[in-house]
Amino acid sequence: MGQSFDIHEYLIERCKSGDSIAQEEIYKRYARNMYNTAYRIVAHQAEAEDVLQESFLEVFTKINDYRGDATFGAWLKRIVVNRSITVLRKRKFEMTNTVELDNLADTEYDFELLEEQSDLVQKIKKGIEKLPEGYRVVLSLYLLEGYDHVEIAQVLNITESTSKSQFLRAKEKLRKVLISEL
Repeated sequence: MGQSFDIHEYLIERCKSGDSIAQEEIYKRYARNMYNTAYRIVAHQAEAEDVLQESFLEVFTKINDYRGDATFGAWLKRIVVNRSITVLRKRKFEMTNTVELDNLADTEYDFELLEEQSDLVQKIKKGIEKLPEGYRVVLSLYLLEGYDHVEIAQVLNITESTSKSQFLRAKEKLRKVLISEL
């Protein structure tokens, strides 16, 4: 039998040689999922779009560093998650250095880019958005991105027990938010 053809491997090799068509194809294949990942962490459309663009710039700049130890999607997701967390840290720093804070809870989000989902899922997503930032990030990383508490602790620079307690508190708070809205 002949060798199997791996389109991802082919596209990655083409990207390594600077092929802009291959870069565009990689972007098309991953952009939506990576936007959703960024959005779940930063909970702001414009910031998620910025994270997405900056992540792909980093990917295409550092594509030669990709060794294939993990899947390309996992490598890309790690970059998106790290950039999203950097945005949160920057936001927290800016908020602590300003006298007057904007009410981030009043921000309207555009869900048109997200896949069409049931009413209950929409309520859960809105409930997650209402969680305090720390709870929302840990809950998103654990439930939606598949990180374990050890990985979350490393990424967020917190202890594993803090990750676990924030996750439990986030679930309880989310349950209360959903009960009050149902």
